[in-house]
Amino acid sequence: MGFATLAGMRSMSAPAFLSHYFSRQPHVGLDGSMLRFMQKPLTAKALKVMAAGEMVADKLPTTPDRIAPPVLLGRLLSGALVGAAWYKSRHGSALGGGVLGGLAAVAATFVSYALRTGISKQTATPVALVGVGEDALVVAGGAALLRGLQPAHGEWRPM
Repeated sequence: MGFATLAGMRSMSAPAFLSHYFSRQPHVGLDGSMLRFMQKPLTAKALKVMAAGEMVADKLPTTPDRIAPPVLLGRLLSGALVGAAWYKSRHGSALGGGVLGGLAAVAATFVSYALRTGISKQTATPVALVGVGEDALVVAGGAALLRGLQPAHGEWRPM
Protein backbone atom coordinates (compact mmCIF):
# COMPACT_ATOMS: atom_id res chain seq x y z
CA MET A 1 0.00 0.00 0.00
CA GLY A 2 2.89 2.35 0.69
CA PHE A 3 4.33 2.10 -2.81
CA ALA A 4 0.84 2.42 -4.32
CA THR A 5 0.28 5.58 -2.30
CA LEU A 6 3.50 7.00 -3.70
CA ALA A 7 2.22 6.15 -7.19
CA GLY A 8 -0.75 8.41 -6.55
CA MET A 9 1.57 11.27 -5.68
CA ARG A 10 4.31 10.71 -8.30
CA SER A 11 3.56 7.93 -10.74
CA MET A 12 7.15 7.02 -11.63
CA SER A 13 8.60 7.20 -8.12
CA ALA A 14 6.80 4.12 -6.83
CA PRO A 15 8.09 1.76 -9.55
CA ALA A 16 11.54 3.38 -9.25
CA PHE A 17 11.77 2.70 -5.53
CA LEU A 18 10.41 -0.83 -5.80
CA SER A 19 12.61 -1.73 -8.76
CA HIS A 20 15.62 -0.35 -6.88
CA TYR A 21 14.80 -2.73 -4.03
CA PHE A 22 14.20 -5.74 -6.30
CA SER A 23 17.37 -5.08 -8.30
CA ARG A 24 19.37 -5.38 -5.09
CA GLN A 25 17.37 -8.23 -3.55
CA PRO A 26 15.75 -10.26 -6.33
CA HIS A 27 12.81 -12.35 -5.15
CA VAL A 28 12.17 -15.89 -6.34
CA GLY A 29 8.48 -15.09 -6.58
CA LEU A 30 9.25 -12.93 -9.62
CA ASP A 31 11.40 -15.55 -11.35
CA GLY A 32 9.67 -16.71 -14.52
CA SER A 33 7.05 -13.99 -14.14
CA MET A 34 6.31 -11.23 -16.63
CA LEU A 35 7.15 -8.89 -13.75
CA ARG A 36 10.75 -10.12 -13.46
CA PHE A 37 11.90 -7.03 -15.40
CA MET A 38 11.39 -5.10 -12.15
CA GLN A 39 14.50 -6.87 -10.78
CA LYS A 40 16.81 -5.74 -13.57
CA PRO A 41 19.35 -3.03 -12.63
CA LEU A 42 18.76 -1.35 -16.01
CA THR A 43 15.03 -1.14 -15.23
CA ALA A 44 15.78 0.43 -11.86
CA LYS A 45 18.10 3.01 -13.45
CA ALA A 46 15.63 3.89 -16.21
CA LEU A 47 12.78 4.27 -13.73
CA LYS A 48 14.89 6.55 -11.52
CA VAL A 49 15.62 8.82 -14.49
CA MET A 50 11.92 8.86 -15.39
CA ALA A 51 10.98 9.65 -11.78
CA ALA A 52 13.39 12.58 -11.69
CA GLY A 53 12.02 13.85 -14.99
CA GLU A 54 8.48 13.60 -13.65
CA MET A 55 9.40 15.70 -10.63
CA VAL A 56 10.70 18.42 -12.94
CA ALA A 57 7.79 18.21 -15.40
CA ASP A 58 5.30 18.35 -12.54
CA LYS A 59 6.26 21.99 -11.87
CA LEU A 60 5.70 23.18 -15.44
CA PRO A 61 2.57 25.27 -15.99
CA THR A 62 1.59 23.18 -19.03
CA THR A 63 1.49 19.92 -17.08
CA PRO A 64 -2.11 18.75 -16.68
CA ASP A 65 -3.61 18.12 -13.25
CA ARG A 66 -3.05 14.64 -11.85
CA ILE A 67 -6.80 14.06 -11.83
CA ALA A 68 -7.10 14.59 -15.60
CA PRO A 69 -8.18 11.21 -17.05
CA PRO A 70 -4.95 10.35 -18.97
CA VAL A 71 -2.74 11.32 -16.01
CA LEU A 72 -5.01 9.52 -13.55
CA LEU A 73 -4.81 6.41 -15.73
CA GLY A 74 -1.00 6.54 -15.56
CA ARG A 75 -1.12 6.68 -11.76
CA LEU A 76 -3.60 3.82 -11.65
CA LEU A 77 -1.32 1.71 -13.87
CA SER A 78 1.73 2.61 -11.79
CA GLY A 79 -0.06 1.57 -8.60
CA ALA A 80 -1.22 -1.62 -10.29
CA LEU A 81 2.35 -2.40 -11.37
CA VAL A 82 3.84 -2.00 -7.91
CA GLY A 83 0.95 -3.86 -6.31
CA ALA A 84 1.23 -6.75 -8.74
CA ALA A 85 5.03 -6.94 -8.43
CA TRP A 86 4.93 -6.82 -4.64
CA TYR A 87 2.25 -9.50 -4.31
CA LYS A 88 3.90 -11.71 -6.93
CA SER A 89 7.27 -11.39 -5.19
CA ARG A 90 5.60 -12.77 -2.08
CA HIS A 91 4.06 -15.66 -4.08
CA GLY A 92 0.68 -13.97 -4.04
CA SER A 93 -1.73 -13.05 -6.77
CA ALA A 94 -0.38 -10.48 -9.20
CA LEU A 95 -3.95 -9.72 -10.24
CA GLY A 96 -5.11 -9.15 -6.67
CA GLY A 97 -2.08 -7.02 -5.89
CA GLY A 98 -2.56 -5.07 -9.08
CA VAL A 99 -6.19 -4.28 -8.32
CA LEU A 100 -5.41 -3.25 -4.76
CA GLY A 101 -2.39 -1.18 -5.84
CA GLY A 102 -4.36 0.55 -8.60
CA LEU A 103 -7.22 1.44 -6.28
CA ALA A 104 -4.84 2.75 -3.61
CA ALA A 105 -3.02 4.87 -6.19
CA VAL A 106 -6.26 6.41 -7.43
CA ALA A 107 -7.33 7.22 -3.87
CA ALA A 108 -3.92 8.73 -3.11
CA THR A 109 -4.11 10.76 -6.31
CA PHE A 110 -7.30 12.51 -5.24
CA VAL A 111 -6.18 12.98 -1.63
CA SER A 112 -2.78 14.39 -2.62
CA TYR A 113 -4.38 16.65 -5.24
CA ALA A 114 -6.79 18.04 -2.66
CA LEU A 115 -3.98 18.58 -0.17
CA ARG A 116 -1.68 20.25 -2.68
CA THR A 117 -4.30 22.62 -4.07
CA GLY A 118 -5.76 23.25 -0.63
CA ILE A 119 -2.39 24.14 0.89
CA SER A 120 -1.66 26.39 -2.07
CA LYS A 121 -4.97 28.25 -1.74
CA GLN A 122 -4.94 28.51 2.05
CA THR A 123 -1.37 29.81 2.25
CA ALA A 124 -1.21 31.68 -1.08
CA THR A 125 1.85 29.58 -1.91
CA PRO A 126 2.41 28.81 -5.58
CA VAL A 127 1.24 25.29 -6.35
CA ALA A 128 4.66 24.45 -7.85
CA LEU A 129 6.35 25.32 -4.56
CA VAL A 130 3.93 23.10 -2.69
CA GLY A 131 4.88 20.46 -5.25
CA VAL A 132 8.52 20.71 -4.16
CA GLY A 133 7.40 19.86 -0.64
CA GLU A 134 5.40 16.97 -2.04
CA ASP A 135 8.50 15.74 -3.86
CA ALA A 136 10.39 15.77 -0.56
CA LEU A 137 7.59 13.78 1.04
CA VAL A 138 7.65 11.22 -1.78
CA VAL A 139 11.43 10.79 -1.56
CA ALA A 140 11.36 10.52 2.23
CA GLY A 141 8.43 8.12 2.11
CA GLY A 142 10.08 5.93 -0.51
CA ALA A 143 13.34 5.86 1.45
CA ALA A 144 11.47 4.95 4.62
CA LEU A 145 9.66 2.12 2.83
CA LEU A 146 12.96 0.77 1.53
CA ARG A 147 14.56 0.92 4.98
CA GLY A 148 11.63 -1.01 6.41
CA LEU A 149 11.80 -3.84 3.89
CA GLN A 150 13.26 -7.02 5.26
CA PRO A 151 12.95 -10.03 2.98
CA ALA A 152 11.16 -12.97 4.52
CA HIS A 153 13.31 -16.08 4.88
CA GLY A 154 13.55 -17.86 1.54
CA GLU A 155 11.85 -15.05 -0.35
CA TRP A 156 14.90 -13.47 -1.94
CA ARG A 157 17.82 -14.91 -3.75
CA PRO A 158 21.40 -13.66 -3.73
CA MET A 159 22.48 -11.85 -6.88
